[in-house]
Amino acid sequence: MKVDAGLGPQLERVAEVAREYEQLGVDGVRTAETAHDPFMPLLLAAEHSERIELITSIAVAFARSPMLLANVGHDLNAYSKGRLTIGLGSQIKPHITKRFSMPWDSPAAKMRELVLAMRAIWANWYDAEPLQFVGKYYTHTLMTPAFAPENTEYGAPKVILAAVGPRMTEVAGEVADGMIIHPFSTVAFIESVTLPAIEAGLAKVGKSRQQFEISYSNFVVSGDNEEAFAKSKRQVCERIAFYGSTPAYRGVLESIGVGELQPELNAMSKQGRWQEMGTLISDDILEAFAVVGEPKDIVPEIKRRYGNFVDRTSGGFGFVDADARRAMIAELQAH
Repeated sequence: MKVDAGLGPQLERVAEVAREYEQLGVDGVRTAETAHDPFMPLLLAAEHSERIELITSIAVAFARSPMLLANVGHDLNAYSKGRLTIGLGSQIKPHITKRFSMPWDSPAAKMRELVLAMRAIWANWYDAEPLQFVGKYYTHTLMTPAFAPENTEYGAPKVILAAVGPRMTEVAGEVADGMIIHPFSTVAFIESVTLPAIEAGLAKVGKSRQQFEISYSNFVVSGDNEEAFAKSKRQVCERIAFYGSTPAYRGVLESIGVGELQPELNAMSKQGRWQEMGTLISDDILEAFAVVGEPKDIVPEIKRRYGNFVDRTSGGFGFVDADARRAMIAELQAH
């Protein structure tokens, strides 16, 4: 199992953190598109590392065009000598339309087309194939030599998709190199919805599971003292409640028999009662979403629960010192 760690958006610290993680033995560093751009820190990380993979987890796909993604993907992959993975997510309609001021339409179908459009652009750059992509959402039919990169030695980056529902998950299996299972998932949901949908997507194009990488970073509640444990638990409960308020994620709650909680969380979110929402996450619900325990118990439980289907996970493990983190990462990698 490969182990990644969050890079963080603070540009002044990226070089230091990237070097620390490489020395710590992690396989990759991830950035998220929250309050900052997810690609810029990876450029600095590429400059100050030699081995670690560089992953957006995630960049918002529908905030960008396929050409923009193809360009930044090429540049980062070429500069890092083939270490980039573009992780894309759809986000939800209000963010796309109201935060990014971009159109929203049939996210699974549009994501499929976006990835295929990127691949068509890269095929033009790397394999000299004519650029003639005409779809419902994207059209790319013009590429002159002045706009095609010359440093094509390392080819295209890998592309992975984040997904929750079965339609987007199947698209990931069909057109992507891997998938990020949303942290807001339960084993019951993964086994009944996620894995069958991946297999359906792979079957469409004749790919095997061995050609597809599944990433899953589960919630962890732990700490080296009672105060740290309580803080960790409160933060994770609030995070679970935040995700649970999203109508599209109700099916995940239903997988453990608490689907009726979703509209209540949604109503509270509209009232801005974010911290109070976390108090509705019972210990049973928490256990379904998170690995909970003392630091020594975390890695064995991750391996027990998820080891039969997860190819890479996160291992920041900020609740222990550097030596313990190194040991925990090595234990996961040995699985």
